[in-house]
Amino acid sequence: MYKDGNGIYKIDFVFRGRRVQFDTKTKNLKKAKAIEQDLREATRKDVERLEATGKGPITMDLAAERYWNERGQYHANDADTHRDLERLVQYFGKSTRLDKITDREVAAMVAWRASQTIGGKKTRADGRPMPRISAATVNRSTTQLLKRLFGRAKRVWRYSFPDEPIWSDHLLKEPKERVRELHGDEGQALDANVRNDYAPWLEFARMTGRRRAETLIRWSQVNWETNQIISTGKNGERVITQITQPLRALLEPLVGHHPDWVFTYIAQKTQNGRVRGQRYPITYDGSKTEWRRTRDRARIDDLRFHDLRHDFGSKLLRQTGNLKLAQKAMNHADIKTTMRYVHVLDEEVSNALEIMHSKRRELPEKLPEPSGRASQHIQPKRKNVPC
Repeated sequence: MYKDGNGIYKIDFVFRGRRVQFDTKTKNLKKAKAIEQDLREATRKDVERLEATGKGPITMDLAAERYWNERGQYHANDADTHRDLERLVQYFGKSTRLDKITDREVAAMVAWRASQTIGGKKTRADGRPMPRISAATVNRSTTQLLKRLFGRAKRVWRYSFPDEPIWSDHLLKEPKERVRELHGDEGQALDANVRNDYAPWLEFARMTGRRRAETLIRWSQVNWETNQIISTGKNGERVITQITQPLRALLEPLVGHHPDWVFTYIAQKTQNGRVRGQRYPITYDGSKTEWRRTRDRARIDDLRFHDLRHDFGSKLLRQTGNLKLAQKAMNHADIKTTMRYVHVLDEEVSNALEIMHSKRRELPEKLPEPSGRASQHIQPKRKNVPC
């Protein structure tokens, strides 16, 4: 143990060929010695476990890299996964061990993430304060991802975590997801304000009800012969979209814009390796930016991109009245998810009842009295039943 130039105690030792260096971050000798004692004991246990099992403790950087290679890079929204993993590593530190992350550290991480604003900006373009990120974003980008790291480390990599956080205690309460449709002339307003080069992509999203990441398709996923678009979506599930004649008419003019990607945009400036006037694939982040700009130009505040999917599901169910069909068209693994749209059927029942009740009011106030033998009460014939 020694002091650095600022009087902070540092620890540097070798145990069975393994060198350990540590900054105690204290000038108090008593505290530094206590830290040293704990560190030596922890190192001894780690080395003994490594010799017995061949596995040493797993750190944040190693866990994140391994998870990315095995799972993350195959996610439909892999760019988000990569960014979220980098954020976790940066927050905890590369050398932080997973078994040292407890409820205390997770609670601090959630509070830190929840304090951030959308895009890290303080104000909007019009000067209004930028709101904080939603509870759903906090849960998805930090707590749930870290939980998946722990889960894979336990099930696949065979590590144990005696003090694993109680994850449910750290999930922020999310508002119940709404089912929002396009109202009035909102659809026309979007069409009128989207950039021409982004218009086919936005129309594709509205026609198919695909999630944002699922709209960024490759030509290799478009099968003209079977009239299907097959790609990978949420949780690695297959997403199948039938190519109707209107959808074919939307896609065919795009052939030749790019050899690999279906939807492209035209660069407005020569920068960052792009040349003004040339086409490039629409990226996940680029689609988010253009969606926000389109929505702002259309002056529609209360509308998320995911609401286009809700609009698709509601209209499909209203037209068909078939929940199983809607489930398949929206690629829902569980019909319970599709049941969120059942309010549409409730509306149809209400309309049908309105019609029926209106017709009932049109009936004569007094029905005519029945006449003849039909008005007599007919007694059933009695049969002689032996005692």
